[in-house]
Amino acid sequence: MRAFVIMIPKEESEQVATRCIKSAERYGVTVEPVRGYTPEDKPMKIAEDLGINPKGFHEKYSRFENCLSAFLSHHKLWLWSVENKEEILILEHDAYFNNNLPNNISHRGILSLGAPSYGKYNIPSVLGVNKLSSKEYLPGAHAYIVTPTAAAKLVAKAKTDALPTDIFISNRNFDFVDEYYPWPIEAKDSFSTIQNETGCIAKHNYGPGYNLV
Repeated sequence: MRAFVIMIPKEESEQVATRCIKSAERYGVTVEPVRGYTPEDKPMKIAEDLGINPKGFHEKYSRFENCLSAFLSHHKLWLWSVENKEEILILEHDAYFNNNLPNNISHRGILSLGAPSYGKYNIPSVLGVNKLSSKEYLPGAHAYIVTPTAAAKLVAKAKTDALPTDIFISNRNFDFVDEYYPWPIEAKDSFSTIQNETGCIAKHNYGPGYNLV
């Protein structure tokens, strides 16, 4: 299974993406960097070309174009999965490996591997794979596996109901979102390229020195 980490052309992003890659190497996982979109890439035009309605990205926790750019970065990898007919692991730049990934694991289409990075959450009651239960949506989109079939459904749903990535991939929207516990990956974040100050306050790592970039 190929693994990709989304990074943007900013020094902070490149540094933590390199850290992600090195942390994965300790557990025998090869992670390939892939360039994500930024507001400079004109995400509104990209969304229009893809037939994605961006209205769902106007919300109080994020900077509109930054949030849309992040979604489109994930969307690019969903399309890659569909076109190449491959299951892939998608990581955000601040993902950090703390343990081995499960081997030959069976799941229904999407498997969240990331520890919750913001807000309140539940501890899953079952070890291993179970239906997503820490939240009703991804507890941060920093680490998840997606199959080509599931990726195709994400792409199709994005045309009508696109939302910030973690909220979009939810039990409400899809019936194939699973979670692996104990979580082998966390988000080690000291800055945000997406949230505004209101959104950052909910981050578990938020505190003095936490920046918006």
